[in-house]
Amino acid sequence: MKLKPSIRIGFLTAQSRENGNRTDAELGPSIDFYLKPRTHLKRLAVFELDDSKSRPLFGRFGYRVLPSTEGPLEHRILTEGTPRFPLKAGVVLSDRNRTEFRFLDGQFSWRYRNRLTSERTISLIGYHLTPYMRAEGFYDSRYSKWSRTALVIGSTYPIRKHTEIDTSYELQNDTSGPQHTQLNAIALELNLYF
Repeated sequence: MKLKPSIRIGFLTAQSRENGNRTDAELGPSIDFYLKPRTHLKRLAVFELDDSKSRPLFGRFGYRVLPSTEGPLEHRILTEGTPRFPLKAGVVLSDRNRTEFRFLDGQFSWRYRNRLTSERTISLIGYHLTPYMRAEGFYDSRYSKWSRTALVIGSTYPIRKHTEIDTSYELQNDTSGPQHTQLNAIALELNLYF
């Protein structure tokens, strides 16, 4: 929900499922700040429902609670900044830098996440969709190393004036435990913008 042209409030509700069983949930509010749109980015994001995609710099401050069926309750305070750069042929590159201050079962740790995204809106028979590719690295203070990487390919599809669906496939590598683990995931998100 927009408060002003450069400020909005959001609320995230997410749930993960593995082998048909509910595993994790994530809930929490955030407040977003962004700069005035740049003309070139505004032209590239003309069909985007997310206003932040036409802005050269986007910032977020938020809180998340993550109840889990298999692990400890987690509370997160997060800050992030995302500059966006228009490239040739309508491609936009964004570089999200996120820090999470985590409280896992009463123990404090922090995690830095850097995510590069390349996306381009295309038109198919008058319908506009935005395919993207992402690469993300996770530095975790509990292990003092880059403990996880994720590669994602997906697309967003506007379906109504304020509604968008985001589908993606993710390959995640995790080296935080005693052995290297790999996760393949398919995601479906419903985004509402008011």
